[in-house]
Amino acid sequence: MAQAVDVAKYIAEKYGEVSAMKLHKLAYYCQAWHLVWREQELFPEDFQAWANGPVIRSLYGWHRKQFLVTPAMLPTGDSSQLSADQKAVIDKVLSFYGDKTAQWLSDLTHTERPWLAAREGLKPGEASENIIDKASMHEYYASL
Repeated sequence: MAQAVDVAKYIAEKYGEVSAMKLHKLAYYCQAWHLVWREQELFPEDFQAWANGPVIRSLYGWHRKQFLVTPAMLPTGDSSQLSADQKAVIDKVLSFYGDKTAQWLSDLTHTERPWLAAREGLKPGEASENIIDKASMHEYYASL
């Protein structure tokens, strides 16, 4: 099964470099829409509901304190682990969300139920490691 770092590597390869925040948001939407369109997760890792939107903790470790992420910064990522169908889903997500700014994507996640539910009871800007439930993601995005 593909891992989040494989998806991140594929996204970074598409862009050459991408901001860390945008990378996480794009990976989030890839997971969300794969759950809806294929009825299965794209990768097993969970997103945490950080103050600036969904983040995968293990992926964050590869680029910590870096604004831009390049494919070389994800040495364990292997985009060849993705099937042609998985790449097709990612490409479709990138064609819709890919031209948006990192801030736009972050702001969008802040209006959507999965992130909001995971942060329930927290103050704006408060640190959180709360998990964004995949079932919640599937239910919400399938309703759009």
